[in-house]
Amino acid sequence: MDRSLSMSGHKLGEAKRAMCAAIDTLRDGTRLAIVAGNDEAEVIFPATGGPAHVDARAREEAKLRVASQFAAGGTAIGQWLDRARRLFASVETPGAVHHAVLYTDGKDEHETPEQLGDILTSCVDRFVCHARGLGDDWHHTELLRITEALHGTAEAVVTASDLAEDFTRLMREAQRIVVPRVYLGLHLNSRFQLAFVRQTRPVEAELTARQLRDGVTHVPLGSWSPETRQYQVSLSFDPDSLTVDEILRAARISLHAEFPDGSRRPCSETAAMTVCRRSTPADGIAVSSDLTRVENERELGMAMRACVDAHLRGDTDRADRELRLAIGLAESLRDTTRLRQLRAVAVDGPDGRLRVRRDVARGKLLQVGVDSVKTVSRPTEPRHPLPGDSGPPRVCQRCGTASTSPAARFCEKCGHRFGDAGVADGAADAW
Repeated sequence: MDRSLSMSGHKLGEAKRAMCAAIDTLRDGTRLAIVAGNDEAEVIFPATGGPAHVDARAREEAKLRVASQFAAGGTAIGQWLDRARRLFASVETPGAVHHAVLYTDGKDEHETPEQLGDILTSCVDRFVCHARGLGDDWHHTELLRITEALHGTAEAVVTASDLAEDFTRLMREAQRIVVPRVYLGLHLNSRFQLAFVRQTRPVEAELTARQLRDGVTHVPLGSWSPETRQYQVSLSFDPDSLTVDEILRAARISLHAEFPDGSRRPCSETAAMTVCRRSTPADGIAVSSDLTRVENERELGMAMRACVDAHLRGDTDRADRELRLAIGLAESLRDTTRLRQLRAVAVDGPDGRLRVRRDVARGKLLQVGVDSVKTVSRPTEPRHPLPGDSGPPRVCQRCGTASTSPAARFCEKCGHRFGDAGVADGAADAW
């Protein structure tokens, strides 16, 4: 929780209410720790040791500690994250899901971007972190940098009273995760190298630099809520190493899950990436509509961020050009959510062309900035079927929760393992 001086008054009161509401959603046995941050980071709960097991008494003690906080000092978000990393490292429970939520109402002014970068590097694949910008005095690029590195989502909470509902939703979703870490496994043919790998849905993220090599290239993907994710993989090669018109398997791709014993094992069927070198460039190759959409969505996000950045630094001409480009792309993609956001900050100019409203609230612009990376699937897009994905949802005998997929192997609420249904362990969770 941000307790810097800028949080004084109403904002800190609403933040305390949100923290207490989130604490109340935690199931007994969950481990909890609370870090209060300004230009330093202090563990305010529990009083000693690592994260404490939640029960009725622990909830009341945690809420009392939250209620006693007052606003003072500056903002050094990296210190908060580093303290969280050390707290998670103190938990030796095999297979534990490590999940953090932070909010801030200000910019990361009391540490350098390089210091924040070093801390983020040390936190990668240690825990998932969702970030929230409260009010209108933070910066979207900092939150996006944090959530891209830590597999989280960034949101703008323009009205402080909305924070409680957002925090409780995040806590409920986090408690449905049963696999602590998922990895994209890439077994490459020796003639190919990994050029890049990106997450393209539901949030864009660059993942190339995170690859781990241990015979098979593993790319950390964080821990998943029940959802579908999409990735783009690109390979590079020496064209002289490929025979013309020969169909060649360039890579085998699969998902791997981390199990309680620390091992990484496949949790999905393996898919092959095949290539064929043509004698004439693009000869007989149809342009992929899926790939075109992915690239246009990426360009839309870049235009949205460029528009916000230009307006915040006073370059209104550049902001207006980027806004028009973004609106055109959103229209062609039929991205109604981001189109609605862009039109909310636009107005017809004296020349009849759209431009950014000169009186637009900073909070609205920051919301455009953080939402620029969101690329949720259209309702008309079919979900790829899973092995055994037919029939009614499975119902947990322990808590009565219905699964989101008939092929699910674990209850998404309590983690109870279902009986064997002829599906490889973890397949439903990975997808």
